[in-house]
Amino acid sequence: MTQLYYKEKGQGEPLILLHGNGENHEYFRNQIEYFSKSYRVIALDTRGHGKSPRGDEPFTIRQFAEDLREFMDEKKIEKAILLGFSDGGNIALIFALRYPQRVSRLILNGANLYGSGVRPSVQIPIILGYHIARLFAGHSLKARRNAEMLRLMVKDPDIKPEELKAVAIKTLVIVGTKDMIKAQHTALIKENLPNASLRILSGDHFIAAKNPKKFNQAVEEFLKQPD
Repeated sequence: MTQLYYKEKGQGEPLILLHGNGENHEYFRNQIEYFSKSYRVIALDTRGHGKSPRGDEPFTIRQFAEDLREFMDEKKIEKAILLGFSDGGNIALIFALRYPQRVSRLILNGANLYGSGVRPSVQIPIILGYHIARLFAGHSLKARRNAEMLRLMVKDPDIKPEELKAVAIKTLVIVGTKDMIKAQHTALIKENLPNASLRILSGDHFIAAKNPKKFNQAVEEFLKQPD
C-alpha cells in the first residue's frame, strides 16, 4: 500500500479533494481554506504526484481509485464527498462506479471519459509528447515518468458513456466557458449521469484556482441542496 500525502483541515462530513495531472494538493489552496469552515477537508497528493511516492503498482486512473479506497479504509472514512478536478474528476468517477456506497456527493470539475473529449488543440500536442517520451523511456527515467504522466491523458480513463447510468449519486458537473474539455463532451457526461446538474462558470479549465469565489459558491450551493 502506498502512503499518500495529504493535508487535512476542519471538522464535519469528509470532503476529499483530488487534483489534476502533474499537480498536487496545493491546487486547491482556496478550496481547503473555504470549505474547512463546514467540512473535514482532505486534499490528497495522488500516487507519483506532489509528496506521494510513485510505488510499484500501475500508474493508471483505476489504480489511483484503488489508492483512494485504501486511504479511506486506513482513515476509517466510510463515506465522503468527492471533488475532483480534471484527472482527479476521472479518479472520482471511477471510484463512484466501483464504490458508489462510499460517495455521498460527487463534484466533477473538467472531467472527461476518454482522450477525444479534450479539444484537439490541447490533445494533439499531448499525444505527440506521449509518443516522443515513450521513444526515450528506455534510456531516461525522466522520459519514462513523463510518458507515464502523459499516458493518463491519452489512454485513461476510458469510460463508456452508458456506464455512467449506474451512478445514481447526486452529482455536480462544473466547467469553464473556455474549458479544454469539449462542451458536447461535458454535456454527454451530464446527460448520462441520472442525478446530475451542470454549472458553467466564466473562465478556462482552471476555474477553481482562477475564479475561486464563483467556484466555491457554486459548489457550496450544490452541497446545500437537499438529497
